[in-house]
Amino acid sequence: MCHRKMGGQVSIEIQGEVHVVIVGGGFGGIAAGRQLQSKGIPFTLIDVRDAFHHNVAALRASVQSGFAQQTFIPYAETFGESFRQGRVVRLDPAAKTVMLEGGQEVHYTHLILCTGSDGPFPGKANTESSYRAAIQKYEDIVKEVQQADSVLVIGGGSTGVEMAAEVKTEYPEKKVVLIHSHVTLADPELLPSVRKQAQEVLLEKRVELLLGQKVSNLSELQFNVTQKNMTVQTDKGEKILTDLVICCTGNRINSAAYVSSLGECLVENGALKVNEHLQVVGHDNIYAVGDCANLNEPKLAYHAGLHAGVAVANIINSLTGKPLTSYKTGSVTMLLAMGRDDGVGQFSGLKLPRFAVAMGKSKSLLVWKSWYEMGQKLPAGPPPTQ
Repeated sequence: MCHRKMGGQVSIEIQGEVHVVIVGGGFGGIAAGRQLQSKGIPFTLIDVRDAFHHNVAALRASVQSGFAQQTFIPYAETFGESFRQGRVVRLDPAAKTVMLEGGQEVHYTHLILCTGSDGPFPGKANTESSYRAAIQKYEDIVKEVQQADSVLVIGGGSTGVEMAAEVKTEYPEKKVVLIHSHVTLADPELLPSVRKQAQEVLLEKRVELLLGQKVSNLSELQFNVTQKNMTVQTDKGEKILTDLVICCTGNRINSAAYVSSLGECLVENGALKVNEHLQVVGHDNIYAVGDCANLNEPKLAYHAGLHAGVAVANIINSLTGKPLTSYKTGSVTMLLAMGRDDGVGQFSGLKLPRFAVAMGKSKSLLVWKSWYEMGQKLPAGPPPTQ
């Protein structure tokens, strides 16, 4: 097989048949797919859903009506026949096949696993296979938020911090309480000064914080549905009355596709051991990208895109006899949107001014970037909120 690309792209001379299978169409999966597409290398992207979810903007979509439609981008329009909707239930590394629910098999020469992570709605929306159903689910929670006079957010990692800020920014008259089991908010990888600043912004927005406490009656609570005066109890004996509970804890790696066949490569949390080239240990034609790669760095969309570039480059390098590229973790870059008008974060380990994060991320939540990456036109959004 021989590929030549004009227009400034390097021509690729490849001997033999090649077919790359990408399992999972999150940030890493679409980046890998677009790069393979641009090089003319045959591939199949498999995802259980029919559209990419720009979940960086999921929390805004749960407070602002009409915004959710901007966060789902149909795969078929970008990838055509190279996209296949289905659930991968097992791999066979010896036969080089992936098995789909229903019994179909897809053969690969190279495999890129981008299975991502799952967690509670609205931060994640992996339960709906149809993006139209998922959009409706976001519109439904917007109505619940609007009906509630008070909202309680469980979890003060990045998702919980952003969720509380989104609700309070969009509906400043509502009472918003955030409960977090640790005394410090946001991700431990962030600079202490950035984590402190996240707390300051929430307090400025008049979010009430209960830190160092766990919810003790979690199993009795109904999430994402407004019920006036629900009682939330903590392990420190506090009782809070609220109308709506939103859970922002409990993300876990999606390992179902590979757990039965790559069990010896798993670490405790379900991620895959990889070498410096992002190859799954013991399998030089299988790469792990994004959340499912066991790398000592925060699980971010930005990192998944970088991983995808390394995996695709190394597939090409392995086919053309060139040395493989290494992935090196660097200083943490992470931006937290604190509502549409504020933000905190750091770039390459240096703290950023709040206005810079607000302009760079919070205002648009980088939705335009994913539509551009997918080669599609961003639909008109809802009118700006006053």
